[in-house]
Amino acid sequence: MFRTGQQTVVALNDVSIAIRKGEFFTLLGPSGCGKTTLLRLIAGFETPSSGQILLNGNDITDAPPNLRPVNTVFQSYALFPHLTVRQNVGFGLQMQGVAASEITDKVKRALSLVRLEDLADRKPQQLSGGQQQRVALARALAPSPEVLLLDEPLSALDLKLRKEMQSELKRLQHELGITFIFVTHDQEEALTMSDRIGVMSKGSLLQIGAPREIYNHPVNRFVADFIGETNLIPAEVRNAKATIVRNVSIPVDPASPEGAHTLAVRPEHVRIVPVSGDVPLTAKVGESVYFGTDSHIQLLLADGTEIIARHQNEATGGEVPPPGTEVGVAFAPGAVQVLED
Repeated sequence: MFRTGQQTVVALNDVSIAIRKGEFFTLLGPSGCGKTTLLRLIAGFETPSSGQILLNGNDITDAPPNLRPVNTVFQSYALFPHLTVRQNVGFGLQMQGVAASEITDKVKRALSLVRLEDLADRKPQQLSGGQQQRVALARALAPSPEVLLLDEPLSALDLKLRKEMQSELKRLQHELGITFIFVTHDQEEALTMSDRIGVMSKGSLLQIGAPREIYNHPVNRFVADFIGETNLIPAEVRNAKATIVRNVSIPVDPASPEGAHTLAVRPEHVRIVPVSGDVPLTAKVGESVYFGTDSHIQLLLADGTEIIARHQNEATGGEVPPPGTEVGVAFAPGAVQVLED
């Protein structure tokens, strides 16, 4: 909790999480959801108003940052412009009183890990953004922390560099076996890099799971809508069937809660099929968008509900029904999820 004037703001609401040793764990959520606050608590930059922070079973709740085996890579590189790459990486070790010979060895190893040995004598302004980010990583890794915290470290990079650094971070984590706790609001980043993801909203932890689990089985509407693209369709659920437009019913999991709910269906699980008596759900084709490998096709149900179908262009020859065409709509088996709102 934080005090803002006369008000008390709850930044994190009863968050309890167990992060496994040696995993790449991502805290994912929109700006202001509390993910950076949680990271700062682990780092020791903030003190929780209640609860404990345990590392390998040891209570570090009140331990100062410099006495925690934890290092942080921030969104801003925070490199010293007057120091060389080598000096930047070794600065923290020097402040810890590490012997000069040991600093030399640790800096050399850290620069080797991020593949910057040949740039050790350059200044930060002589490096690209991606190279500067690697220096910040090397500096954080040099003391051999047990946990590395990464606070949206790739957000300032362009798309190509960001992709390269995603691969680099995953490689480093596998090679070192260090626990990485990564904060991002980028869903694709979380899905492609993480062993597990914790989805946050408004100070609460909504769901924890492997990327495939989070994507295919979201626990509520927020998670379904925030993770990737999804179609959200209002429905009335009764007796393992969900009724949508014009009393059209489709089968759902028998364990689904009954009543008024929202269905979630990923665009890649929406099929455009010929209109027939075996296909109760129909739609009018709207606009389509070509993305190279696939096309996104707008479908308008009878009540005006819009859903998107994503079709692989290689499989369909790139052919899309023209706008206004009436088509049948089917969903892949098991693809419809009934959400708790």
